Amino acid sequence: MKEWWQEFIAFRRFITPQVMPVVFWIGVAIAVIMGIITVVEGALVGSARLIFLGLVTLFAGPLFVRILCELVLTFFRPEK
Repeated sequence: MKEWWQEFIAFRRFITPQVMPVVFWIGVAIAVIMGIITVVEGALVGSARLIFLGLVTLFAGPLFVRILCELVLTFFRPEK
């Protein structure tokens, strides 16, 4: 435990690469839920535009979240 703490304090061990999978799945869940809500709202209102935007959010949202997470991780890639 002491060795892990020394690596942590000396910034040899990063937290972000270990936290990003959790952030990714939370972002995916939010994007999917928002997409479903928008599709259902569009169906109730009768708006084809809302249904289309909901489907776009449902499929492109997780992709966008993945790209953002990978962008953040590029800053924490160790030098070789």
